[in-house]
Amino acid sequence: QVQLVESGGGLVQAGGSLRLSCAASGPTFSSYAMGWFRQAPGKEREFVAGINWSGERTYYADSVKGRLTISRDNAKNTVYLQMISLKPEDTAVYYCAADLSGSTTYIRPPSRSGLYDSWGQGTQVTVSS
Repeated sequence: QVQLVESGGGLVQAGGSLRLSCAASGPTFSSYAMGWFRQAPGKEREFVAGINWSGERTYYADSVKGRLTISRDNAKNTVYLQMISLKPEDTAVYYCAADLSGSTTYIRPPSRSGLYDSWGQGTQVTVSS
């Protein structure tokens, strides 16, 4: 297991930007895929974005394409979610997740939460209209 700690959430006006970070513990960060999910009140957790171990392949939910960008810095054991043009419907708790077992390797897109083994505690993003 690894520990994942999200940060960077907050309150922002519609049209604004935020960058979320997820710091991972352990020396093997560069060997596994990562994902971002979100959960709004009263709704199920949904896939937002995924990235493979090297950062060469990225995947996005249709609702965020062109506005959210996932990236990773393996030297810093950190994955990022850059969010621009935020909308009130982006309001949710955002979670990062790690695929430690390689379950997402051949899954396109890697959007099922069950593919990920380790989860952070989440960070709240609130977008006001």
